[in-house]
Amino acid sequence: MTWRDRLPAARGKLVHDEPLAPYTWFRVGGSADALFIPADADDLAEFLKALDPAVPVTVLGVGSNVIVRDGGVEGVVIRLAGRAFAGISTEGDTITAGAGALDAMVAKASAKAGLAGLEFYAGIPGTIGGALVMNAGCYGSETRDVLVSAKGVTRSGDMRDYSVQDFGYSYRHNSYNEDILWLEATYRGTPDDPDAVATRIAEITARREQTQPIREKTGGSTFKNPPGHSSWKLVDEAGWRGRLHKVTGGGAMFSELHSNFMINPGEATAADIEGLGETVRADVQSKLGVNLEWEIKRIGRPS
Repeated sequence: MTWRDRLPAARGKLVHDEPLAPYTWFRVGGSADALFIPADADDLAEFLKALDPAVPVTVLGVGSNVIVRDGGVEGVVIRLAGRAFAGISTEGDTITAGAGALDAMVAKASAKAGLAGLEFYAGIPGTIGGALVMNAGCYGSETRDVLVSAKGVTRSGDMRDYSVQDFGYSYRHNSYNEDILWLEATYRGTPDDPDAVATRIAEITARREQTQPIREKTGGSTFKNPPGHSSWKLVDEAGWRGRLHKVTGGGAMFSELHSNFMINPGEATAADIEGLGETVRADVQSKLGVNLEWEIKRIGRPS
């Protein structure tokens, strides 16, 4: 008998050998040994308390900023989806959102409530859980600028509250020292005219549509911006915009529209996509002397 035969009972969806490609924007990758979609926060906490601590746990949001490798993901993949994890509410100058809420929907809710400061979330293709992990930001604003506190559940199933100071945020990075599955976040906005906030959100959305390949199979920004540099310019200067690269499948490329966005133009494998990223990192280092760090998360086993 293996750990797969001893998984705790759960009220939510719990399945073995679930293909993960349909859950990601790149539409590539292998299967999860087990996929758990909890019914609610209590279901998640109870499952984690009963789960063997030796079993790896990986959280997957809407899959907008991740490469699932072709060999699949070991252990249990947890996906926070559905109404229980996507609620958004406002009170005074604060807005609270579930970890599964789309960033763009939180921006829209802030506009409706007449709260400024969260407009930038309209330009981030992910969920609040992912935004908390990576201090997501764009257009000059970051999560840490508006976050007040968050609620999470530890790997051992204990629910806890955290202040923004607990995250130790820096550029696209946090410094907390334990495995936490985020449940919700509370932000503070600045009272403003709802129409003015909505107008700024519309401008961000239009800019994103014009400058990013959002209708392609992509993963958002591939690399972090190195100090003093823009990643897209480095990829451009190294000659990789629109250049197809193959490893095991149909190949991947950096978008013609935005050269820090990798795309799956058709039949790419995860190996194609990750291989392209690593090849470009090495080429930029060799030609331009700059180290590119991944912003996209890569999870699972190689084929």
